[in-house]
Amino acid sequence: MAITKKQTNQKVSPRADNTVAAQTPLNKSQKSKVEKESMPMSKMNYILMGISLLLIVLGFMLMSGSGNEGATFNNDVFSSRRIVVAPFITFIGFLCMIPAILYKGKRADDVPSPLDVINTSAPASNIIVKSK
Repeated sequence: MAITKKQTNQKVSPRADNTVAAQTPLNKSQKSKVEKESMPMSKMNYILMGISLLLIVLGFMLMSGSGNEGATFNNDVFSSRRIVVAPFITFIGFLCMIPAILYKGKRADDVPSPLDVINTSAPASNIIVKSK
């Protein structure tokens, strides 16, 4: 049995039934596709999560301030900025974090090509072509 050059470049991996199967090596475009598929989130997820995190940090910064010092009373502790606006902004930041994590954008393989939609939408006998 002669071994060709093509057979020597293939990687060999064992199967469950103890037989050996030849695997062809991946080229660069296939490797990048595999790497993209293994990413749990897209760039847009991280951007949305960053915006949500900024809202949370902004809310906590608005809540901060000086408290009562000794026997003196500070009215700023009960300002509307600290007890209404800041918690609302923080809550909105936490709420926005959920869709930011769950967001799944349009992927190239999810969008059908126009020809696929035309071919599968109706039988060819139902298509009427009007000419000028």
